[in-house]
Amino acid sequence: MTTKKGGKRAGARTATIARNTTETRIALELTIEGSGRYKISTGIRFFDHMLELFTRHGAFDLTLKCDGDLDVDQHHTVEDVGIALGEAFDRALGDKRGILRAGYFVMPMDETLAVAAVDLSGRPAFVVDAKVRKHLVGDLQTELVTDFFEGFARGARANVHVKTMYGRSNHHKIEAIFKAFARALRVACSRDKQLGEMLPSTKGLL
Repeated sequence: MTTKKGGKRAGARTATIARNTTETRIALELTIEGSGRYKISTGIRFFDHMLELFTRHGAFDLTLKCDGDLDVDQHHTVEDVGIALGEAFDRALGDKRGILRAGYFVMPMDETLAVAAVDLSGRPAFVVDAKVRKHLVGDLQTELVTDFFEGFARGARANVHVKTMYGRSNHHKIEAIFKAFARALRVACSRDKQLGEMLPSTKGLL
């Protein structure tokens, strides 16, 4: 079961998520107009690091605590954090009037290059091509990178595409993807003065 509260605080778009299942218990607070501050604990240190740099590069503020059944597997924790984080953005953005809606970014990370594109379209879809061949990077099961972005796309009702163009270090491949994703999402969430309160869609609904 998921309960949500959100609203503007001094002009900032915010959301609070409490997601509690038999597999995970997640408490999350998000401010889109933040300064890159974070307090994150999932029980998976490399995953924490990716969420920390996501927060910093997106200039969001994020407090996130997840107690998951890591004695079973990491899957539930990573996927459910993705869902809850996506739900937080969806809630904080409200009716999405005046936002750019779509954004992309190309991120170099030493020898690695990654690209991310996001469309807050109201339709969940995802494509992930990390080109990571190792089972573990740090303590994270690398196949779960896809599950995180799938969960985010579902929760945010967004199109999410992330891809490693090339690289050597598996650490850098994953890190570059998260950084590119953060900066693409930051653009997509941005308010556009030219749009004003216009909804960025001809359908009349996002």
